[in-house]
Amino acid sequence: MSPKFDQLGLLQPLLAALSEAGISEPFPIQAATLPDALAGKDVLGRAQTGSGKTLAFGLALLTQLDGGRAKPKRPRALILVPTRELALQVSDALSPLARALGLWCRAAVGGMSFVKQAEALRRGVDLLIATPGRLSDHVRQGTVTLHDIRYTAIDEADQMADMGFLPQVREIMDQTDPTGQRLLFSATLDGDVDQLIKQYMKNPVTHSVAPATASVTTMDHHVLLVSREDKPNVVAEVAAREGRTIMFVRTKHHVDRLATRLRSIGINAGALHGGKAQGARTRVLGEFKDGHTPVLIATDVAARGIHVDDVSLVVHVDPPADPKDYLHRAGRTARAGQSGTVVTLITHDQRHSVRRMTERAGVRAKNIKVRPGDTELIRITGARVPSGEPVPERVIEPRRPKGPRTGGFKGNGGGGHRKFNGDRKFGGSGERKFGGERKFSGERKRDGAGHSQGGSRPFRGKRDGGRSSGRKVSAE
Repeated sequence: MSPKFDQLGLLQPLLAALSEAGISEPFPIQAATLPDALAGKDVLGRAQTGSGKTLAFGLALLTQLDGGRAKPKRPRALILVPTRELALQVSDALSPLARALGLWCRAAVGGMSFVKQAEALRRGVDLLIATPGRLSDHVRQGTVTLHDIRYTAIDEADQMADMGFLPQVREIMDQTDPTGQRLLFSATLDGDVDQLIKQYMKNPVTHSVAPATASVTTMDHHVLLVSREDKPNVVAEVAAREGRTIMFVRTKHHVDRLATRLRSIGINAGALHGGKAQGARTRVLGEFKDGHTPVLIATDVAARGIHVDDVSLVVHVDPPADPKDYLHRAGRTARAGQSGTVVTLITHDQRHSVRRMTERAGVRAKNIKVRPGDTELIRITGARVPSGEPVPERVIEPRRPKGPRTGGFKGNGGGGHRKFNGDRKFGGSGERKFGGERKFSGERKRDGAGHSQGGSRPFRGKRDGGRSSGRKVSAE
């Protein structure tokens, strides 16, 4: 019989906050790991996404932090996650619990204001939730110091390895208190993750509550064989079903094309990929969560770690590349004990490779040949014929400038004042005359992709004859 939260040694304010949120019984991973984590031991948790890992490490860290207060720029605990969306989800889940203890919890991720994050760090953050790239940026810019971090949790460590973040993770871990407590959660604990464990953890206690293959008790898996000619219509009919659906494709260009096509035939579909600015990604995910957009088209990278309740169907429009990707995608449904359906659409030439991949993922599914309108397609997915009425594009109102504009830009054009009317004037040396130095505010300008995972690129600040000052700021 699983213990209740009040039997695990949690602080009363945390119990009250959990009760207010309607949470009374811990998930298996929480019941297994919390006693050891609260005792100060290093803990390894092997569990799939959707198993409740966030509260497993979050409650442990917050309990350890109780009674202290962070100094400016020196957080006391750190949670590292691979993606922005996951960081924001973890922050949303833990912030109310932190407030119950009078602690400050903040997220530092790419695609959002560097200046605001730096200001929050300057005021003092007890629990920092961050992606490796943006945290590395803050360290390089001197807006954060990691030496006071005594409690660290690394979530989705295997995905961190897959995305190439482990060198940055090691650089970050090297700056934290070497005598501190480390918690690591991952679907697998082998390969590069095992090297991370050996390097940074001391006699860790391992708790494993999920197999490294798909759960056949909560998911139904189907492989649907379609012709190339029929596939677009099959995808459309599946997308027109009732219920929340995630469709995975391989590239961001395919994401945009498919979302546009579905909207043109009456299906309200949102597009999520790494090429979108963070504001757009947050909006699309929010509309999917609140039910405004029932269908989400996504790439693997964009959807890593996303938790949305009541996703009843996952569709591999493009079959995944390997078993880990299959399990990751499938894990968007059947979360927290709920049931769900996973469908892989394949053409004739993909049969053998997909069969090998699903077998390695622990999935047993028969190939069923379907065409648009087939009874089996309807039975498995709830497919319907789209309405054909295009979904109007949502109009985002531009922000209006604060206060009235009283005139043009005033600058010093090499003598008296003049008004800048939109034509750029240059002096004889090639230096722009804008009435003084252009100052970097600290917030970075993004390119169309919105981010780059941890890489560095030059920031073009004050210009002299069109040349960069050479200062570098990295992305995510």
